[in-house]
Amino acid sequence: MNHEGVDNSKRQFLTTALTVVGAVGTGYLAVPFLSQMQPSAKAMAAGAPVEVDISKIEPGQLIRVAWRGKPVWVLSRTEEVLDNLKTDTAKLADPNSQESKQPDYITDPLRSIKPEIFIAVGLCTHLGCSPTFRPEIAPNDLGKDWMGGFFCPCHGSGFDLAGRVFRSVPAPTNLEVPPYRYITDTLIINGEDNLEADA
Repeated sequence: MNHEGVDNSKRQFLTTALTVVGAVGTGYLAVPFLSQMQPSAKAMAAGAPVEVDISKIEPGQLIRVAWRGKPVWVLSRTEEVLDNLKTDTAKLADPNSQESKQPDYITDPLRSIKPEIFIAVGLCTHLGCSPTFRPEIAPNDLGKDWMGGFFCPCHGSGFDLAGRVFRSVPAPTNLEVPPYRYITDTLIINGEDNLEADA
């Protein structure tokens, strides 16, 4: 076969042009396919940090916010509550929170950055029921030893107002403390700590 009259530069140009057109076409086909693998805006928002304004929270009041599909409690603790939490530890399974899920910067037994504001995921660590807020002292249904806390009606687990679990109940650990940080004295970002903000 005789190839003397073939123009190799035209053949090279056509090969290069077809390769470029093929690559661009593949890109146009791949972009919609790959974008379907990204989480939806709703899914990304569900895991996003949540701002919590505590400027109007009254002493003793509990407010609730949603984060990652879970209830998060923000409790304003009174001086009386703080005093009770420091002294009443004998009935607690883990008073120093050594077995609990909480950020590394939460090291105080009160389990908070600021003593008067307590933040926790409002789900029992036994089977995930949402405990009720029972701040009253010695109610008839909970007994004379009840100093205020959270009571899970599903299986009877109890937690104090620092989210620490009582002994001899089904819940194995203290309530979870989520990552959070203060932007101002009255504005909290739940779901993000200072380390994440600095990254």
